[in-house]
Amino acid sequence: MSYQAVIRNSSNALVTNSAVGMRISILQTSATGTAVYVETQTPTTNANGLASVEIGGGTVVSGNFTTIAWANGPYFVKTETDPAGGTSYSITGTSQLLSVPYALYATNAGNITGGANFTHYIGEVFGGGIIFHLWKDTLGAEHGLIASLADISASSVWSNVNTLCAPSNGQPPQLSPVNGYNNTQLIIKQPGHTASAALLCTQHNGGGNNDWYLPAVWELRLLYNCALTIEKILGPSGKLSFVDYWSSTEEFKTIAWATSFSAGWSKGSHSKSELNRVRAIRTF
Repeated sequence: MSYQAVIRNSSNALVTNSAVGMRISILQTSATGTAVYVETQTPTTNANGLASVEIGGGTVVSGNFTTIAWANGPYFVKTETDPAGGTSYSITGTSQLLSVPYALYATNAGNITGGANFTHYIGEVFGGGIIFHLWKDTLGAEHGLIASLADISASSVWSNVNTLCAPSNGQPPQLSPVNGYNNTQLIIKQPGHTASAALLCTQHNGGGNNDWYLPAVWELRLLYNCALTIEKILGPSGKLSFVDYWSSTEEFKTIAWATSFSAGWSKGSHSKSELNRVRAIRTF
């Protein structure tokens, strides 16, 4: 089970790029309930002070993670942290595991679209981000859309170029409502292009992956539909803001589509020079 936490020291400063010692307990019934499982880990924080661990994969102190009866919850995760990397735990936090029912259902569900179980689940931290959409192709292969763990930019222009994007084959301009990856490549290859929301997405390297892109308008709608789940799992650092986000779908040479996350999902025409937020996505 994936878990992330931002680590700060006693001075409230981020603990960045450092090994930290953690003791993780799964508590049953309440935030002060019985510990049914305890383990220790020593993750390394990133440049933003974010530590990522897989609960169940550490050094077991007590209990058995695989035999926890999740149906007998609620359950809470308690983390105790030593910013120096040892076992002198000076930072304690406890939060309820709200995402467990989703994961449990996805793992044990019966027949779903496609007639087979899914390995992954909505809200899973995977592939450098968090899964917000899943499907199977006609051969039964599993695919999904992954959003970056945080916004790539809080204020970016759509592009510095105010001409229509056209494919290299000379066909009429066409920026798809569904194929954000292709849109992104067309945007960044325009003559005179130097800056864009699409470029920022391609420069993102979450999870060591270099195939991030700016979502098309329909992909962005799927992301909006999963915004509450993302906030529950990632917390404030990863939530989607109640503002406009750029899509990679173009309307006219100076206009592109943005999506409002504050108006119950609505798309609108925006000047390419406007500043909107950007969240990168990728597929698997």
